[in-house]
Amino acid sequence: MTENKSYNIEKSLEDLLKMKHESEGDLRVIKVEEYKGDYEDYPTSLSAEVKKVYKDKGIDRIYSHQAEAIQKILERKHVVVATPTASGKTLIYNTVTLDALTKNPSARSLYLFPTKALSQDQLSELFELNKAMGDNLGLFTYDGDTPQSTRQAIRKKAQIVITNPYMLHSGILPHHTKWVNLFEHLHYVIIDELHYYTGVFGSHMANIMRRLKRICNFYGSDPVFIMSSATISNPQELAEKIIEEKVELIDKSGAPRGEKYLVFFNPPIVNKELGIRRSYVLVARQVAGILLNNNLQVITFANSRLITEVLVKYLKNDFEKNVTDTGKIRGYRGGYLPQKRREIEHGLRQGDIKAVVSTNALELGIDIGSLDAAILASYPGTIASTWQRIGRAGRRWGKSIGVLISSSSPVDQFIANHPEYFTGKSPEIGRVNPDNLSILIEHIKCASFELPFVRGESFGAEDLNEILNYLSENKVLFQNKDKWFWTEQGYPADAVSINRVSSDNFVVVDRTDTERVIAEVDFSSALETLHPKAIYMLESEQYIVEEFDYENRKAFVRKSNSDYYTDAITYTKIAILDVFDQNQLDKFDIFYGDVHVYSQVVGFKKLKFFTNENVGAGDLQLPQQEMHSTAFWITIKNYCLENISISTEEKIEAVSGLAYLIRHICAVILMCDVKDLGVAVEDNITKTEINRSTIKKHSVASDSSILREFEPNIYIYDSYPNGIGFSEVLFSRWEELLEKVLTVIKSCNCERGCPSCVGPPIRSKDNHKEAASYIVSVLLDKVYH
Repeated sequence: MTENKSYNIEKSLEDLLKMKHESEGDLRVIKVEEYKGDYEDYPTSLSAEVKKVYKDKGIDRIYSHQAEAIQKILERKHVVVATPTASGKTLIYNTVTLDALTKNPSARSLYLFPTKALSQDQLSELFELNKAMGDNLGLFTYDGDTPQSTRQAIRKKAQIVITNPYMLHSGILPHHTKWVNLFEHLHYVIIDELHYYTGVFGSHMANIMRRLKRICNFYGSDPVFIMSSATISNPQELAEKIIEEKVELIDKSGAPRGEKYLVFFNPPIVNKELGIRRSYVLVARQVAGILLNNNLQVITFANSRLITEVLVKYLKNDFEKNVTDTGKIRGYRGGYLPQKRREIEHGLRQGDIKAVVSTNALELGIDIGSLDAAILASYPGTIASTWQRIGRAGRRWGKSIGVLISSSSPVDQFIANHPEYFTGKSPEIGRVNPDNLSILIEHIKCASFELPFVRGESFGAEDLNEILNYLSENKVLFQNKDKWFWTEQGYPADAVSINRVSSDNFVVVDRTDTERVIAEVDFSSALETLHPKAIYMLESEQYIVEEFDYENRKAFVRKSNSDYYTDAITYTKIAILDVFDQNQLDKFDIFYGDVHVYSQVVGFKKLKFFTNENVGAGDLQLPQQEMHSTAFWITIKNYCLENISISTEEKIEAVSGLAYLIRHICAVILMCDVKDLGVAVEDNITKTEINRSTIKKHSVASDSSILREFEPNIYIYDSYPNGIGFSEVLFSRWEELLEKVLTVIKSCNCERGCPSCVGPPIRSKDNHKEAASYIVSVLLDKVYH
């Protein structure tokens, strides 16, 4: 960090304070002090050759956590290292891997990274180490981009195989007979970014590890697992669930860190009556402008592809004024073709790109050089992700700056008012459910293709024999005495997506000149972003969707100069299948059980760039999507609401607002992303959905009689097929949930409801915030004033 850069950061802080005074927003700064680090000698049992390689690189001593982890690994213990970003976790597993090869050249190691880009980064690091050791090691990446012509040579010669869970799942395990050298001598398995493997992805990963260990056992190897994680509250528990073995935890970092400023900016309220704050997107644009004008290289993170593209458009409009500026501002997200992503990564490392706006695609440790500042356009949903994103700016020495800009959502407002939340021990929990039946059965199919199942084997906590018999009855497996064999043509792993509900991607085809594929969109996002008349955005270029071919998974687009973007409207209905547990109280009941979720994109809004003004809408009738999941729900009894002296319409609006807030508070309690939870409200008497359109529809006197009897169910469901355990936790903590809901409502400074509590009011005459507070107070038997 040069003196000039240090000055630029100080100047940026001054300018941010000026912006705060001019806008009357709330700005808080936390200074993270420089830490010199805690160093130790290399473990004595480590190979002298490996020590020499690192000492020649100038690393005479290592950090205390590195020394502790290396020692435990050399003792053949599974470890998880949970220390901050840029604390040298890579050195740990590279050191022991090279140590194993110097002692036994037949030893093999398998590196698993959640993305191909991280795999490529790791290969570069290992190439450098290999060169220092005489260029004798077989180092290879093995992923979807690996040419067919080199795959056979890799299988035979690779001593270190660098890959990702997707390729292990579908390209290596199903073809293990071609990888005999790897599996017979597998010494280490490295799982990087462990905290990434939660929810559905983590549940799949745990099953892939079951399959890996099963194949290793067949070939007679027993590898040590080395895992690294960001700072979550249960890294050891998560690691043990992923590999189903006892794991040693190393979580006290000895790495030095540079001085860092954490800036929390809560945009000003622009409509006091509605409690609406200035758009966090526009504030992110302004903050990025301040940092760029102070000659800092900036990364801005957005939580959705849509916001990413909108911000790219805004910043290009501000900073690419002439031809020589073209390409200084770039976007980065899933859906960009690989060549474009590599080009952007290279531009960031070289300093040619001054600002990049990214989704979480750049959150992990891809080498993009030493950036000066990171902006988070709203809270990413977890503290781990927040630190990962802020950690993309700065290195172990010198100053850097991270800015978190709050949206109006209840979770963001909680963070804005409690910045100290970041300085303590992370409360976030990584949750997986590898025995989720739909996930488990898919991997049992995959495992049966790899090796026949034998009676007496186990694969998870469920009754394996029962599942095998079920698959046999459905002609998927063939039973011969005490063995079950895969019978179908093709291998099942190819049809199993390990991080989404459906494995079907949509391709985006540009018809502007000649037809060409410009992007891919996953199934769950396609219905909301590629529907007919949608504006699809790619690096600030706008395309209008002319044709949405659902059956063939294609969307045909043409370039557009529209001055608006689109946002889809989705309706949801719930069918209760089974009640696992319930608690019947005086004024309400709570439940936890199996549900079937029906959702459908029924329309879209047109929102004008720069102002977010609603300039139009359209109706849609896209195919209905269905999902079996688990849910927690509250039924507020009719007689309880009857005793509240407010109009039925006001009750409906209040309950709808409560549902909105409950979902966000559930995310705080669970320490998960709000998107991991779905919400729906239905009238338990009429079985009709209650939403903002219902409120508007029934706000006229002629319709009021329809809603005289009203007994709402508020559902919070897991947004993943069959659920991953959220609902059961909420059922056990319902009282804490309602208490937090009441606290948030009463502590919010708005008059009649706003996005930070129960949502902005829909109708002009009633106070649905007061009504919501009253309802929760009654439910909790609290005196209402």
